[in-house]
Amino acid sequence: MSAAWSFAIARLLGVVAVAAVAGFLLGHVQLTILVVLAGYLALVFTRLFRLERWLRRRRTESPPDLPNVWGDIVALIMRIYRRKQFHKRRIVQLFREFRRMTSAMPDGVVVLGPDRDILWFNRNAGRLLRLRRKVDFGQRLDNLIRDPDFVRYVEQGDYSIPIVMRSTSDADVHLSLQMVAYGAQQLLLVRDVTRQVRLEAMRKDFVAHASHELRSPLTVITGYVDTLADDPSVDQLWRGPLQEMRRQTERMRAVVDGLIELSRLESASGEAGQDVVDVSGMLTLIRREALALERRPAEITLRLDTDAKLLGSEPELHSIFANLVSNAVKYTPPEGRVDIRWRLDGEAAVLTVSDTGVGIAPEHIPRLTERFYRVDPSRARATGGSGLGLAIVKHALQRHGATLQVESREGLGSTFTCRFPARRVVARAPTAVNL
Repeated sequence: MSAAWSFAIARLLGVVAVAAVAGFLLGHVQLTILVVLAGYLALVFTRLFRLERWLRRRRTESPPDLPNVWGDIVALIMRIYRRKQFHKRRIVQLFREFRRMTSAMPDGVVVLGPDRDILWFNRNAGRLLRLRRKVDFGQRLDNLIRDPDFVRYVEQGDYSIPIVMRSTSDADVHLSLQMVAYGAQQLLLVRDVTRQVRLEAMRKDFVAHASHELRSPLTVITGYVDTLADDPSVDQLWRGPLQEMRRQTERMRAVVDGLIELSRLESASGEAGQDVVDVSGMLTLIRREALALERRPAEITLRLDTDAKLLGSEPELHSIFANLVSNAVKYTPPEGRVDIRWRLDGEAAVLTVSDTGVGIAPEHIPRLTERFYRVDPSRARATGGSGLGLAIVKHALQRHGATLQVESREGLGSTFTCRFPARRVVARAPTAVNL
C-alpha cells in the first residue's frame, strides 16, 4: 500500500475519532459521526466530480490541483496519457516512414484485411491496378481484379510463386502479382514485368525459329555423312572420323529436336488436353525400348500398382516418362538397376523412377530442370545428353498441373517422382503387376 493511501486511511480514522469525542461531549455520538462522515463523503464526491470533469475535458483544461491520494491519481493519469501520446506519435511516425518508403518503391503495395478488403495502397499500386483512393478503400480486391487466373491464385492459398497476368486496363502491360501473408492480414506486391515478358517472348521466338532453320541443313549433312559412312569405297582412314561425325550430327539433331519440343511447350497456352492416356501400356512400351538398348543396366523393372489412366496429352506424357527413364538408364552402370513404379497415393497418381547410378550432389538438384544445365559436362558428352530432357519434363508436367520431386545421393543413385493431381486421374480398380 502506498504512503498516500496509508495517510488517507489514517486521516479518515482520525476524523471519525474526533467526531466520536465531540459527539460524546455533546451527548450525540452517533449523530455527530454520521454528520462528519456525510461531510467527508461530500468532499470525496466533489473531488471525484472535478477529476471526472477534467478527464472529459483533458485536451482543453489543466489538471486539477487535488491533495493527497487524489493528486497521486491525477499524476498517474498524466503519466499514462504522456506515455500514450509518445507511442501514438511513434506509431504515426513509423506509418509515415512506411508510406514514404513504399511510395519510393518501384513496386506497388496493397495492404489487405482478413477478408481481402483494401486497407491501403501506395501510388504505384493505384497506377498499375487503376485503384482510386478513398473510393476503393474497403472494397474486396477480387471484386476489382476479375481476372479468373488471379481469382484462382488468391483462393488456392499457395503464394510462393507470383502470377503474371495482363493488365485489366491495358492488354499490352503485363503485371506480376504476389501475395504475402502476415498474421490475419496480407500484402499484395505488384510489379510491371512487361519488358521481361517481351524479352522472354523474343528469346522463345528466336530459339524456335533458329531450331527450325537448323533442322533442314542438319538433315542434309546427316544424309551425306550416313552415305559416306556406309560407302565401302571410302578410304579406311576416314572410317573413324566419319563415325565421329555421325555421332556428333545425331547429338546436334537431338539438341535441335529438344529445343523445338521445349519451344512448343513454352508457347502452348493453358493446360494440356484431356485425352485419356493408358499410362500402364505406355510405361510397358518405354521399358521394352530401354531393354533393347545396347548399353543399359542389368535390371530394368516395372511395377504397376494400379491401372489408372491420366487425362492429358499423350505425346507430352510420353516425353515425360521417356526422358526420366532414359536419364536413369544413361547414368546407371551395367551392373546397376532401374525401377519404374506407377501407383495411386490417395486421389493423386504417382510415377517413380529410381536408379542405382552415379547420383547427384545436393547443390546441383535445384538447377536440374534448367535448360542445358549439366551436373558433369564430360559425362553428358560421353552419354550424348543434350541438357534439355529435364527442362522438357518440367514444362510438360506444369501443363498437366503435376510436380517433380528429386531425391539423390552422390554415388548411391537418384529417385525422380512425378505427382499428378486427382483431377487428371481416371481411377481404376487396384492391381499389381511386376515386369
